[in-house]
Amino acid sequence: MIPCKKNDCESDCSEKNFAFPPQHQNRQPGFEYVMNPVPVSECKKTHRKLEHKVALITGGDSGIGRAVAYDFVKEGASVALVYYDEEKDARETAERIEELGGSVLLLSGDLKDPGFAEYCIKKTISCFGKLDVLVNNHAVQYIQRSILDISHEQLEFTFRNNVFSFFYLIQYALPYLKEGGSIINTTSVTAYQGNKDLIDYSSTKGAIVALTRSLSLSLAEQGIRVNGVAPGPIWTPLIPSSYSAKEVATFGKKTSHVPMNRAGQPCEVSPCYVFLASDDSSYMTGQVLHPNGGTIVGS
Repeated sequence: MIPCKKNDCESDCSEKNFAFPPQHQNRQPGFEYVMNPVPVSECKKTHRKLEHKVALITGGDSGIGRAVAYDFVKEGASVALVYYDEEKDARETAERIEELGGSVLLLSGDLKDPGFAEYCIKKTISCFGKLDVLVNNHAVQYIQRSILDISHEQLEFTFRNNVFSFFYLIQYALPYLKEGGSIINTTSVTAYQGNKDLIDYSSTKGAIVALTRSLSLSLAEQGIRVNGVAPGPIWTPLIPSSYSAKEVATFGKKTSHVPMNRAGQPCEVSPCYVFLASDDSSYMTGQVLHPNGGTIVGS
């Protein structure tokens, strides 16, 4: 690829094999106009960032998954939404997607079952003909005040739901993902901060960070990017189903150590997924974005 000599480049910024002939300038910070080739300052962009792409989103019936689905559709994608058994929420999400002019496939079942994970991928391919973006977003969490209260059954259930299922979906999706494809895993601020009442959940989210980083290294040569999103306290159905009414009343407030002193909304998180699914993030893999209300975490 020969980069444009003006800042109106219509080239693909993810183009490989940029050639840099030997050259040197005798001043700092240097002149761009004498560089060979000149840096690419504008890449080819589309108004709709996900035009003609197909995405599978788990936990897509509500919460963050629903918001991601809406944003993806507004950017031109078709979506397959996987959920457990929340039929009314799923129908409402599908109806809104159709109002937006999008195409949607609903898939209901248990992703702890590798057979269902395989079915979701194959059904998406059958319906839409391809798969470009996989969003692993579903999770469960169960509050226990002590690690001694976490039963072996709960521990295994949480890891199978929150981690094993991610592996299953990735394994079945990978043969269909082509160069330029994207995998986005939802982790959590708890992977970085910890949470004394969500020890097993936080552990699964830490595992997802490690999965994201390791898989990104594994798939880089194939041109498939793997990134994550680590939300802070977000108002989703997981909250009232996890906490007492009293705890819900203060969710996201200063007791949660959120600098912005409030919980976030799903629509404040979903743009992260659009960015990571689109060519706007073509030079990012193995990274995690942190929409968390200002909490400072290690990378």
